[in-house]
Amino acid sequence: MTRIALITGGAGGIGLATARRFAEAGMTVALADLDSDACVAAAKLSGSKHIGVRIDVSDGQSVVSAFDEVERRLGPIAVLAHFAGVLGQRLDQPRPGIDEYDLESWEHVFAINARGAFLVIREMARRRKATPVPHGRIVTISSAAAQLGGYQANAAYIASKGAVLSLTKGAARELAQYGITVNAIAPGPIDTPMLHAARGQSAGDEGFSRLSMLPVGRIGRPEEVAAAAAYLVSEEAAFVTGATLDVNGGLRMQ
Repeated sequence: MTRIALITGGAGGIGLATARRFAEAGMTVALADLDSDACVAAAKLSGSKHIGVRIDVSDGQSVVSAFDEVERRLGPIAVLAHFAGVLGQRLDQPRPGIDEYDLESWEHVFAINARGAFLVIREMARRRKATPVPHGRIVTISSAAAQLGGYQANAAYIASKGAVLSLTKGAARELAQYGITVNAIAPGPIDTPMLHAARGQSAGDEGFSRLSMLPVGRIGRPEEVAAAAAYLVSEEAAFVTGATLDVNGGLRMQ
């Protein structure tokens, strides 16, 4: 039976790389994003029947509508990869201190990163409790910044991604009874459109100012995070839940 995967933040970067990896593994993929380009990207994945849907993860009704559309068109979602997120600053500008950060910006970052994670996990839990599927999987995206307190990231991003880590553990404990594992990935710097935008330039290794902190000597590729996600959603990862998989080039070791 073909597994249905919903990937938020699927229009580019880690989300799109993961969609490609899942499609190559034989899954039917729904790419969900604010950006309508997700629909175009869906048609380019290997295999067939992939779709793109619009989602605003910070809005509860939008989340419900996106799940409704995916399940109406494809069937019950077995895999949720929640990669939608926002950084909330430019890394080529001075990092705003806590005393400088305005409440509106704080709430915006939390609405997408923390509330968004809660809303999609809650919707997945409700549906799979009502209609179980084999090998249910949820993967969230946090950040090495949440584990380290950040170096360049602002307090709102760090705190919101820390909330994702805690939510992942709580959801893992609650949803295990329904056959659903819940795990997080905590990437270091990854060569994505988000990093490019944050740097205000076309970022590569030369666009990341702290390469000396990475033992591997380079920033990561979206495909390397996608490979970690592919493992976590596989049938072989059934005994892994509540874990955080570091994909950070050695930026943080434990």
